[in-house]
Amino acid sequence: MAEPSQDEDPSGREWWASEDFWRKCAIFVTAGMAFVLVVLTYHTHTVILAGAESGRVPAYSVINNRIGYEFNDDRNMMVPVIGPLAPLFGEALSEDEARALVDHGKLTVQARNCMNCHTLLGNGAYYAPDLTKAWLDPGWGNEEARELLMTLFLKDPVANARTYGTNRRMPNPELTDDEVRGVIAYLKWMSAIDTNGFPSGFTVLPQGTLSTGSES
Repeated sequence: MAEPSQDEDPSGREWWASEDFWRKCAIFVTAGMAFVLVVLTYHTHTVILAGAESGRVPAYSVINNRIGYEFNDDRNMMVPVIGPLAPLFGEALSEDEARALVDHGKLTVQARNCMNCHTLLGNGAYYAPDLTKAWLDPGWGNEEARELLMTLFLKDPVANARTYGTNRRMPNPELTDDEVRGVIAYLKWMSAIDTNGFPSGFTVLPQGTLSTGSES
């Protein structure tokens, strides 16, 4: 009886049906996908860094500028538009100072577990308003009153509740003045991130057109 060739399975099955063949395929596919994942992870990391060349995530010092939200005809969606200087609380900060303030706000939001009720950049819950573009929320009335109203609300959200008929009230997180400033800085910076039109259907606070550099 003739011996099976190297290309034949001893069991008599075709080569493409052997366990050894599919085992090797699984190894090669897994290794290949792992390499692709590493490349995509590296690319994503470079894109989402604050101040990256992609422009999707602005530098932290963007809180020194007026931030608008306008419809882009080419992309068929709303996109952030960075306007002229409009420092947060009237104080222009360096990049390092702005980063420290925004980081302080982000850590405060995480420490108070705000995502247990709110949504930030697509993550979190939907019990309370989405905070991704909270800086541009029309509920603040107008740009001149926004910082004051946000400060008063964060200092005492019970007394300054804005329930819009839902009767849902935010508990008092008992923030310090520095934490309040940090949270507002974080919300302003986050509103400048290009989120590809998310959240959809968002209504914008009254504003002038920023794409031409004009003020309202």
